Amino acid sequence: MTVKDTARKQYIRIADRAARQLESMQKPSEGWLSVLRKALGMSGAEVAVRMGVSRNAIYQAERNERDGAITINQMQKLADAMGGRFVYAIVPDGSVDKVIRAQALQKAESRVRRASAHMALEKQSLSAAQTKERIEALADELVRDMPPDFWDVK
Repeated sequence: MTVKDTARKQYIRIADRAARQLESMQKPSEGWLSVLRKALGMSGAEVAVRMGVSRNAIYQAERNERDGAITINQMQKLADAMGGRFVYAIVPDGSVDKVIRAQALQKAESRVRRASAHMALEKQSLSAAQTKERIEALADELVRDMPPDFWDVK
């Protein structure tokens, strides 16, 4: 195993662990800023004083969070003002292996379907079971080798 492989396995463990920890956590519909502020019993005006901004700026920030238009820097400053800690993460949907396998299956299916179209023209097409088997085998190969074009959209 190479150093690169070892490092990649460590990254996979980190990403998968984070995904498991955050699995059941959903952003509240009113946003984290509003939830923490209300949980602390703070008004928008009180947070504003702590930040040195207007009360309207706090309510605007809460709206921006709900709309997905707030910056990481703003979230950090607001968390600090409320005595909290801002945490963000990008985690795989399920696990790293699941994301890689889904890409491999998509890529394999595209390749096999393209080849099958040419084979059909020559009256050599595969049965549905053979096609499925070939897609699975090719996906296994793609996961194992991860060619340079693995993440290409096409």
